Amino acid sequence: MAAEVNTIHRDPLIRIVKREGITTRQSIFIRAACILISLLISGLLIVCVVHINPFKVYATMFQGAFGSKRLIWNTIRDTMTLLCIAVGLAPAFAMRFWNIGAEGQVLVGGVATVACMKYFGGLPPVLLFPVMIIASLLAGAIWSFLPGLFKAHWNTNETLFTLMMNYIAIQLTAFMVALWENPPGSNTVGVVNSSTMSGWLPSMFNPIPNKDFGWNVVIVMAVAVAMYVYLNRTKQGYEIAVTGDSVNTARYAGIRVKKVYIRTMMISGAVCGLAGFVAVSGASHTISTNTAGGRGFTAIIVAWLAKFNTFTMILISLLLVFLDMGAAQIASSYGINEHVSKIITGIILFFLLGSEFFINYRLIFRHKKPDSAASK
Repeated sequence: MAAEVNTIHRDPLIRIVKREGITTRQSIFIRAACILISLLISGLLIVCVVHINPFKVYATMFQGAFGSKRLIWNTIRDTMTLLCIAVGLAPAFAMRFWNIGAEGQVLVGGVATVACMKYFGGLPPVLLFPVMIIASLLAGAIWSFLPGLFKAHWNTNETLFTLMMNYIAIQLTAFMVALWENPPGSNTVGVVNSSTMSGWLPSMFNPIPNKDFGWNVVIVMAVAVAMYVYLNRTKQGYEIAVTGDSVNTARYAGIRVKKVYIRTMMISGAVCGLAGFVAVSGASHTISTNTAGGRGFTAIIVAWLAKFNTFTMILISLLLVFLDMGAAQIASSYGINEHVSKIITGIILFFLLGSEFFINYRLIFRHKKPDSAASK
């Protein structure tokens, strides 16, 4: 007679359950709590590693981003560039098309901008700036057309495709730098039109260029508002949302998915190309392989954390730029290794990303059930 085997079913110690109906106040509280915890852990690290009062370090970070009028405008400048790239990624990501090629799209937009500054610099500003803007938009759109086309017709992996396009854009930029290098043999373009300032976005509140970056704010904020309306109030925005939720549902609803893929990617690339215009004409006035500066990848974090809401992207972009500038400031002020300051930034960013998990899911712990035999 086979021995009877008694099996006791036990619930797992921890279960992860999808949250339903979380309120805006609750999500804000979770994010604030995660940021507070990250500051406490960062403070403990600062005390243990570099033996500095963490409150002084945080004050120094604030000074590095907002300590003077010049630093405030520099923070705004970098925030606008990062925000423009993140806004460009929003439609592609909302469609679940993982556009990792923003870095290259920014570069080709910057190259197109410099080409207009060099070859059409004699045009009056009222004509030159529209030409530069259109050229940067077209360059980004054309650069992103191929990934969209191949995804639509041959279902290629868009992540690898757009990533490889970055490397091509870097080499194209290096070629153009060698073509335009000034002075010859310097391996750099130098400041374009430094004597005439032709193609430089003027300052809005000061007659001297680069004393403020008001036009950067106007251009990028206009694009952010337009993208919000496009994604949430138009038929094409609806098609993007449906395609992102389910390609089969989109086809069943009569949406031409291939057309949506190509169109959305071209819009995404065009806005990223415009970010190249903002970075060149509105800030550096030159081009190099470092013009994008890794912001094409940082913008992925911004777009994802904001859940493709372009207004939320403003705050997240500002936070990330603040952390970056603050990290550089504490490394300079206290003479500590720059990697230590980057660790602090990484801890804060890690907890900020982790807060999204607790917003979307909750943990349920197993409760110990009373022993019925012992209770008798």
